[in-house]
Amino acid sequence: MPEEFESPSCFTLPNGLRVVLCRRGTAPLAAVCVHYDVGFRSEPEGRSGFAHLFEHLMFQGSENVGRSEHFAIVQSSGGTANGSTRQDYTEYYQIAPASALERLLFLEADRMRTLRLTQNSLVTQVAVVKEEIKLNVHDRPYGGFPWTNLPAVLYRKFSNAHNGYGDFINLDRATLEECAAFFDDYYTPSNAVLTVVGDIDPALTLEWVSRHFGDIAARPTAAPQDLSEPWPSEPRNGSCTDRQAPLPATAVGYRLPDPGTERDRYLGHIALATLLGGSSGRLQQRALARGVSLTTAMAQCGFFGPFDARDPDTFVVTARHPSSEHQAVTGVIEAALEDLAGPGPTDREVATAVSGTVARWHRKHDNILALARAVGASSLLYGEPSLPMDLTGHLTVLEAGSVRNAAESLVNSRPAALLVHSRDAGGTR
Repeated sequence: MPEEFESPSCFTLPNGLRVVLCRRGTAPLAAVCVHYDVGFRSEPEGRSGFAHLFEHLMFQGSENVGRSEHFAIVQSSGGTANGSTRQDYTEYYQIAPASALERLLFLEADRMRTLRLTQNSLVTQVAVVKEEIKLNVHDRPYGGFPWTNLPAVLYRKFSNAHNGYGDFINLDRATLEECAAFFDDYYTPSNAVLTVVGDIDPALTLEWVSRHFGDIAARPTAAPQDLSEPWPSEPRNGSCTDRQAPLPATAVGYRLPDPGTERDRYLGHIALATLLGGSSGRLQQRALARGVSLTTAMAQCGFFGPFDARDPDTFVVTARHPSSEHQAVTGVIEAALEDLAGPGPTDREVATAVSGTVARWHRKHDNILALARAVGASSLLYGEPSLPMDLTGHLTVLEAGSVRNAAESLVNSRPAALLVHSRDAGGTR
């Protein structure tokens, strides 16, 4: 990280709110993020999509801020704001000139204190979320692939297996009473992490944080969902039809080591993903040797990236291919993993893969907002605000044996394979 970056400072307010402050003076900007420990794996059965729906409701007004005024205030300050729902957290983030920092803190504190929930807002946002799903999943080729469908093949517990974007019937069933209870259960100070990164005075920022968040009443938080489940004892297969997709696609998911308690093993899978994917990766090499055509071939730790979820997490391999020979594609994946588990990669290959991964990580987190979001997520999920800064150091000392062991663990596991039929195979529109 640049010299202008200081290590995170961490505080906890009397009401339980965790606060992470990072001074980074590369530009006169400040990013503010609030991560709540609730994601779509927190949803009860029969209410898929509720966490994402609630993310939308959080922009519909609070005690002192009118409906949709949050966006307008941030934009009028020269900034941008948004939110995102993931497996294990919901995040709200904004970036603006540092001179607007206290205003951003006020906005987040106001809706943490008192959210304005109305039947009109609920009906409107259910319609908005359904339209978003149509746009991003139903009407887009490979929309939501593979995170909306692959979990149901690999996992058995509802929390881990269901489609977090939501089912229309479930969304329509949401009630105002359920929304109020959800806010009371999960949107508590002790269930959140506030992160501020940028050109800030940490002492003054902490004073503002205490002023705006300190008087929010502490209250109990709902017990977390039990996500534990046995590892698959046999391979699992599933299929679906994407009528927008011009070509078939295949996704294979493997259980990952626990990113919190098995850190060294997990890290080897990050380098393994880089070696497998890309236009010249092991997947394309093995496909060429077998005469199998892959239009794309990718691999990554986690559905949304490494260290973005608690255990169980998923190693994902995806490919698009001109034919529907599903077994040929899964055979390529198995062969590539066997190559890396047997002879294994050379030290030079691993060094090159790590170098590319580190460079991409640095490019991504050179952005103040991206860094703030990563720091907040790491603080919430693992209690490690410095993880985004420390990760590159952990990767650079990886040896070929770590990657070989990661490949071997996947070869010996029981994966889940999802075949996506294209519009031609699934019928005409």
